[in-house]
Amino acid sequence: MSDYNSAAIEEFNGGVWVFCEQRQGKMMPTSFELVSEGRKLADELGVELCGVLLGNGIEALAKEAGGYGADKVYVCDSPLLKDYTTDGYTKVICDLVREFKPEVMLFGASNIGRDLGPRCAARLHTGLCADCTHLDIDTENYKEYLRGASSLAPAAIDGIKDESRNLKMTRPAFGGHLMATIICPRFRPAMATVRPGVMKKAAFDAAKAEACEVIRPAFSLCPEDMETEVIKIAKAAEKLVDLVAPRWWYQWAAESVKMWRAESVWRKSWQRSWAVWLEVRAPP
Repeated sequence: MSDYNSAAIEEFNGGVWVFCEQRQGKMMPTSFELVSEGRKLADELGVELCGVLLGNGIEALAKEAGGYGADKVYVCDSPLLKDYTTDGYTKVICDLVREFKPEVMLFGASNIGRDLGPRCAARLHTGLCADCTHLDIDTENYKEYLRGASSLAPAAIDGIKDESRNLKMTRPAFGGHLMATIICPRFRPAMATVRPGVMKKAAFDAAKAEACEVIRPAFSLCPEDMETEVIKIAKAAEKLVDLVAPRWWYQWAAESVKMWRAESVWRKSWQRSWAVWLEVRAPP
């Protein structure tokens, strides 16, 4: 779009967008967390929540995003989008943003999101806040968050006055020793990558999934637009660590019980031997 201007923020009324990351035909859990959080932001702004889904043969996944709160899902289906490439995904998303002009766009802070988000922000000449742990639009909600999560004086929190539609993006700074809130007041869309697992995933609603509108926008993508080609995806068969119930803890506990039992048997045997020795050595 030749008339695209990221500084003309009044033109960006295309809602809140969430990049719905899928890999090999399976939606990533972070996407559902972002859709759930995006629903809150869209309600605060009074706009629609839209998902953006790229891939090949992935249209059936669109309804899943609807079940977590998306009003619409833009589906871009092409064999060239089957596997993630920076060039292909960036071009398609940037073309969509230039056409529909969303106010906010969220990415998961995965390997793909951390690569794709900054590239799109730079090409669209807008700001991006990385690794966010909290998002707000409504100032009163933001103040309530500060009361519970910051050491600011109550008077300082009450004195915050912001009636704008800026996305307030909070993330750890200085090695996690403080939390910084960042806004992007001059450009749109306001972009953020969000850490996996920090946003609460809503319950799946089948009625919302059925009501979700699937849009197939026209887009242009050819092999000449892509400087990289995925030849093969090889997965390493590595032993995964169960972070929910770590096996090392159970192994340590089992070994400790064995040692305790062995020590008890040894202690009883030693006590019997000592008693016999004392009996033998006792004077007549």
